[in-house]
Amino acid sequence: MAESSEKKKLIAFLLCTFLGPLGIHRFYVGKTGSGVAQLLTIGGLGLWALVDWIMILCGSFTDSEGKALTEWS
Repeated sequence: MAESSEKKKLIAFLLCTFLGPLGIHRFYVGKTGSGVAQLLTIGGLGLWALVDWIMILCGSFTDSEGKALTEWS
């Protein structure tokens, strides 16, 4: 079984929900490069943030080390 991230899914979900176009959820999980890109493109005009939001809900969003966010709290 794959390792789980120490980052919490609930925090990433809330950051993506309210600050998604700014990429703050990507900074939270350690993906600073794509966080900056998302910040500069306003979340890919919202599409990139929407895709991330769905991935977080489905459990396929990972941190910078490739570990899945699995814990809600």
